[in-house]
Amino acid sequence: MEENKDVTIYDIAEKLNLATSTISRALQDHPTISKKTIKKVKEMSEKMGYVPNTLAAGLRGNKTKTIGVLIPTITQPFLSSLISGIEITAQKSGYQVIIMQSHDSYEEEVNLTKSLYSNRVSGVISSLAMETRDTSHFDQFTANNIPLVFVDRVPKEYNTFRVIIDNYAAGYKATKHLIEQGCKRIAHITAGAEFGNLYNERKRGYLEALKDFGLETDESLIINLKKVTYEEGVKASNHLFDLKTKPDGIFASGDIIAVSAVQTAKKRGFKVPDDVAVIGFNNDPISQIIDPNISTITHPAEKMGKASAEIILKNIKSPKKEDVREITFLNTEVLVRESSKKIP
Repeated sequence: MEENKDVTIYDIAEKLNLATSTISRALQDHPTISKKTIKKVKEMSEKMGYVPNTLAAGLRGNKTKTIGVLIPTITQPFLSSLISGIEITAQKSGYQVIIMQSHDSYEEEVNLTKSLYSNRVSGVISSLAMETRDTSHFDQFTANNIPLVFVDRVPKEYNTFRVIIDNYAAGYKATKHLIEQGCKRIAHITAGAEFGNLYNERKRGYLEALKDFGLETDESLIINLKKVTYEEGVKASNHLFDLKTKPDGIFASGDIIAVSAVQTAKKRGFKVPDDVAVIGFNNDPISQIIDPNISTITHPAEKMGKASAEIILKNIKSPKKEDVREITFLNTEVLVRESSKKIP
């Protein structure tokens, strides 16, 4: 299999119909080149995945047997399990894994994609940062036939591989479970549609379940968080418990939010699940530590990691030249525990 040659200033020059000397000077911010041209050249060089010659000279040749993993953080249990699945599969095929954390920062994610490309990774698996809206910084991989897989937090539109669960079905199941426990006013604490398809689909499942079971949608019961953190969950829970007509059920889009809802309810003197039933999402270890144990939706993280790595390895061996868009749906289920079990 023939490897792609490095992008050179000649390639950029041809693309922009400019002299190579202009490209070279523009990349060095030379004062004889206009700011407009410098901007145009740098944008194109980044899009094409250009690496300066000083670095490229030492990296020229075959790509390393390395898969780059770019995720928001390794501290979330879901993402730790995801990494485990990736590593297990990669190592079996003789590949190493580089793990980088964006800490949910768009700027950091952009910088880390440059670093992964410079390190000549053979493929990239990424779960997007919460701040990310523009995903053009990933073009350097697809433009140079480096397999790219988005997992869990995926962009709404990007023509590459994706590994996700059916978030709509999962949100529907969680809400249906609360309805089956007798809940009539079900709140939903989410991250808001602007943070990507994942939370939007869970919310869509929640709304559809309410509709199917004849319950009205009350916008005051839907809270969009700025960050998915315990502290934000406490604020949201207090807001819900301050309502004149309080919720009798809460579907949280993450277990850490469900934990905050349960603990806030107890501090406010409400019994869980008698006064308010709570269900979370992800089946994080913390969901089984607190009292009462939290009902949750399983999220097959390790399987998703393995599936992502398998796609990368398959496409390293047999790269496809045509546009590819593959979505893998993985089943989820409701784990019923004490926090939502009203009916025996």
